[in-house]
Amino acid sequence: MAETRTALVTGGNRGIGLEVARQLARLGVLTAIGSRDRANGEAAAAGLVAEGLEPAVVQLDVTNSESVRAAVEETRHLFGRIDILVNNAGMVPGSLEASAASNVGNVRTEDILATFDANTLGPLRMIQAVLPYMRAEGYGRIVNVSSMLGELADMGGAHTAYRISKTALNVLTRTGAADIGAGNIKINSACPGWVKTDMGGANAPRSTAEGAETIVWLATLDDDGPTGGFFRDKKPVAW
Repeated sequence: MAETRTALVTGGNRGIGLEVARQLARLGVLTAIGSRDRANGEAAAAGLVAEGLEPAVVQLDVTNSESVRAAVEETRHLFGRIDILVNNAGMVPGSLEASAASNVGNVRTEDILATFDANTLGPLRMIQAVLPYMRAEGYGRIVNVSSMLGELADMGGAHTAYRISKTALNVLTRTGAADIGAGNIKINSACPGWVKTDMGGANAPRSTAEGAETIVWLATLDDDGPTGGFFRDKKPVAW
């Protein structure tokens, strides 16, 4: 990148989000860790500081519109602008095991609503908050952290609430790209794979570094890079 860029990573205090913040900071991107609990964010940032990096921390609950607005304004106050938004914050209802046991016959509607609020409406709130500033600058990179569990082309059962939320997130990517139109603001979905995190569990085959790689690539795309796509391992995958 020809100039110093800035980024806000939601759910950046642990797991894939923290690794994305680490990798972006290593590339020289001024990076803000969005954390629902500021103390947890500060603790995560301290680990990066020990590595010689200088992340900022903003309190951010993507399910709360006022928190979203305040976090975006705080990031702009810190850096002057927001060039990159990584919509990483997300949830599964209960636990991975509980999600895997859910199906259309037993899933609770309240679990669907809560998961949709965090995993789909949260990114929408963030996009709506940052997009006017990206348009003013004529530059933006938005990465929606999705999942192969949201892929309609190979849709299976179980994980009902999570699948619905991630499929809808991919819709947000496609419609967002169409609505934003041509120019240098790009929005894409990334599948990190099954990653060893608190959410993914200890049996997952991928490290957080592997999971973050495609996300960081999309966050730092050149001007001729793609928009409106779904990627895993830096390659397009079916919707």
